[in-house]
Amino acid sequence: MSGTGARGLFTTMLRIRRFEERCVELYSAGAIRVFLHLCVGEEAVAAGVLAALSAEDAVVSTYREHGHPLARGVPMESLLAEMFGRVTGCSRGRGGSMHLFDAGRRFYGGNAIVAGGIPVSVGLALADRLRARPRVTACLFGDGAVAEGEFHESLNLAALWHLPVVFCCENNRYAMGTALARSHAETDLALRAGSYGVRSWAVDRMDAVAVREATALAVDTARAGGGPCFLELRTYRFRAHSMYDADRYRDRAEVEAWRLRDPVDLLAAALTADGLLDDAARKELDEAVGREIDEAVRAAEAAPVEPVEDLIRFVTTTTDPGVAR
Repeated sequence: MSGTGARGLFTTMLRIRRFEERCVELYSAGAIRVFLHLCVGEEAVAAGVLAALSAEDAVVSTYREHGHPLARGVPMESLLAEMFGRVTGCSRGRGGSMHLFDAGRRFYGGNAIVAGGIPVSVGLALADRLRARPRVTACLFGDGAVAEGEFHESLNLAALWHLPVVFCCENNRYAMGTALARSHAETDLALRAGSYGVRSWAVDRMDAVAVREATALAVDTARAGGGPCFLELRTYRFRAHSMYDADRYRDRAEVEAWRLRDPVDLLAAALTADGLLDDAARKELDEAVGREIDEAVRAAEAAPVEPVEDLIRFVTTTTDPGVAR
């Protein structure tokens, strides 16, 4: 990848990291009152996967999703307003952190149900195939979703119907608080996906460039009619499952060992070694991201909540065609 491409990946990852760090502060201060699942440590997947997609491709995400819409181009203001429950949020303040949507950017959630987005991705890909549109759907989900029936049914149908889906499994080794080896007899998830006839391979997801290259290969394969692909993106989350989680199921030494492979720091070091980033440039970029977040927070705080009279809008309808609802 070119230096420009790698620098772009770094910028995306830094925006995600700083955004989530601010979300922790806002949550602790009571400004964010919804469930909050952070992807700190997993930024390479959002940057790498989304960079390999075109604007016409679809993205289906999971509840640990902040990095995905940011990498897709959804404005920070829209995301923070959603977490604040404001009407200017990307889901009008009705969904919160786990239900971030932006149909205009073909970003279809955000889904609080484990594996709930996987069948949706198959439906989107089927629609594109039936209409002969050269699009690909990227579906992101965690390793816990591999234990769900939706995963197996969806991979089977995608392979059977030769659909243009790229299944991206963010294997962070813990489904909530359960280690992978304690819930899966076969821990090679790429091997399990391959049993359905889906082209599958594993990727070091702490390396954003490697993720981007692997995703590009999978996307090109699916777009060219090669059928679905599965990427097992092996990574690690540095924080607990959610802000409610006491995180007592992992040894502190394990977490600290993984922090030595921080994807943001790894890419920064690589860019510095190649002469593409220095301390001054990184400081300037960090300050610019900080200003962007500050402006998003101010806008979200100033945004209105939805009027009480509109609360059942989009929820109920009327049989009277002359009455708008």
